[in-house]
Amino acid sequence: MIKYNNIIKCPIITEKASFLREKFNRYSLYVFVDVNKHQIKLAIESLFNVKVFSINIVRIKPKRRRFRGVAGYEKQKKKVYFSLMDGQKLDIMSV
Repeated sequence: MIKYNNIIKCPIITEKASFLREKFNRYSLYVFVDVNKHQIKLAIESLFNVKVFSINIVRIKPKRRRFRGVAGYEKQKKKVYFSLMDGQKLDIMSV
């Protein structure tokens, strides 16, 4: 069984993420690649004591990079965009 602390990596703090949070009450996080929607929903609800309304997942393919003449790839990432039930807020900086 996966612990809920080991599912969420960090919040996404960008202009797009702050716009979505203010305008549409949608939050965004980076999570580990091998978790699914059900596990993510349980982790968010238990760690932050909120009710999740919907979840969307985006898998980011690894980009090709060169470092000191050696070609390689970045690690694969997974983003989660989720919205909360009406009237609920989440302090994303406390993650």
